[in-house]
Amino acid sequence: MEYEFMTAATPLPPCMPFPKALAGLPISSTAKVMYCKMLDAMITKKLEDENGILFVYFPVRQLAAELSRCEMTVKRSLNELENVGLIMRVRQRGFAELNRIYIFIPKV
Repeated sequence: MEYEFMTAATPLPPCMPFPKALAGLPISSTAKVMYCKMLDAMITKKLEDENGILFVYFPVRQLAAELSRCEMTVKRSLNELENVGLIMRVRQRGFAELNRIYIFIPKV
């Protein structure tokens, strides 16, 4: 990979959103990166429920692979995010249906 100094005219590479409010929350760095990854996926895919609210599907195995973490760490981080009120997982009816994950935007 090549690197270069940044100037005012340098275009940024693709980036994930990182809300500033995340920096002060008492959650692990893995949970913070996971939140940003899911927020980016939600903004990109634009899946809407019947009420027009955006959500994302993200299987634990896929999150683990994309974050280079084990599935247990991913599950623990999902619980952290849910416990601080940043996400809400909604179980779907039917066999092998993925949970909908609603991402909440923290207020500053």
